[in-house]
This record gives sequence, C-alpha cells and structure tokens, in this order.
Amino acid sequence: MAKVLVPLADGCEELEAVTIIDLLRRAGIEVITAGLDATPQAIRASRGTMLIPDVSLDQALQQQFDMVVLPGGQPGTDRLNADQRIHSLLKTMAKNEKYIAAICAAPKVLADAGLLQGRRVTSFPGSLSQAQLSGAHYQESAVVQDGHIFSSRGPGTAMDFALALIEALVGKARRDHVEQGLVRMRP
Repeated sequence: MAKVLVPLADGCEELEAVTIIDLLRRAGIEVITAGLDATPQAIRASRGTMLIPDVSLDQALQQQFDMVVLPGGQPGTDRLNADQRIHSLLKTMAKNEKYIAAICAAPKVLADAGLLQGRRVTSFPGSLSQAQLSGAHYQESAVVQDGHIFSSRGPGTAMDFALALIEALVGKARRDHVEQGLVRMRP
C-alpha cells in the first residue's frame, strides 16, 4: 500500500490539507499527518479550523514514505520552510526518487530546499520570488508534474491536485473510481 506524509503547521490552508488527506484516503492510500511540535498538538489552520495530526514529525521521520505532500497557506508554509527537518526530508525523498508534492505557497519550500532548478513548477500567484524561480520554468497550469515533483496553484485546484497524486501512486483506474464517487460536475 502506498504511504504518504502530510506535514501540518499552524496557519496551513485547511481546504488544501483536508482535500489531499481525504481524497488520498478514499483511494486506499495510507496517509499520515504530522505536526511540527515534539508531541502531536492541534493545529489552527489559516481560517481557524482545528486539525489534529496523527503523529509528531519526529515520529513520522522514523517511517518510510512513497510521497510527501506540503499543503500551502500562510503562515503555515513559512513554518514548514523554517523547519530544517522538512528540508532534509525533501532532499532525501528527491535523492531516492520518491514523490514530492506542494500546493499554493508551499512550492517555496521546494525552491528553498534547492529542488526546483531546471524543473517546471506552478504555485499560488506571487508566492515565489524571482530568486526562488531562478532556474525554474514557471507555468500557470492547475497542476504541474515534472518527474517525481508535483505542484499546484491553490485551494481551487486542490481536488485536481489530489487526483493527480492518486493517479501517480495507485493508477488511473483508482483515480477514476475516486473521482466518480465525488460526483464532480464541470461547467
């Protein structure tokens, strides 16, 4: 079974975090949420929703994952970016050719970890500085995949993002099954 880590920091975008967690779990993917504190404590998301991580990040780092997904939102993204454990994890995942995904402002964490050089990427408009974009190929698509790295624009693209992650981890048939159950209607 595929296993995914979703680190949660105070100020994360709850729509992104919950959509990712929910859809991946609907696909039968094991999702572990981890808080940055030494013991799991409730996280206050950017709009005040309280999220309770499954484990602490230190506990999560004792496990192996097929993918790590960073939700965006502020100041959650800045908190993830300031945590060297996150940078170390991302570099290890990249070295081992495991999937890395970031949505909204969170691609800035990938940039600051040195993972966007020569890569196609997207993000929430204006969240990446010119320095962070140096060497990257910015696109305004809802979801961008470049090798093992996925990025997405924001809360409005969270469902498309999560479905793309499902397809990468467990295949198109499972993605289609999950999407059918959502009764998505497109204008």
